[in-house]
Amino acid sequence: MRIYGSEPGESDIEVPGHRYAALIGGPLDGQLIDVTGWSRQQLVDGAALITERGAFGPGGRTHYEGRPGDLDRLHWIGDTP
Repeated sequence: MRIYGSEPGESDIEVPGHRYAALIGGPLDGQLIDVTGWSRQQLVDGAALITERGAFGPGGRTHYEGRPGDLDRLHWIGDTP
């Protein structure tokens, strides 16, 4: 799973033929995640992404979920250790 724009100075490079979802809210707000090949249900279920920027620091996870009818964006729902 690749998050674009997550490193300082890294550009948001989208690969032609890939599908992306914007991360909305939380520590990864405004970044893109490559969701190429994800099913509709996987987009709704979302993902627990490992990040150093969440409430639990390095190794913690930040959770994003899709909403039916808005599958081009994943919305932050919270952090876990």
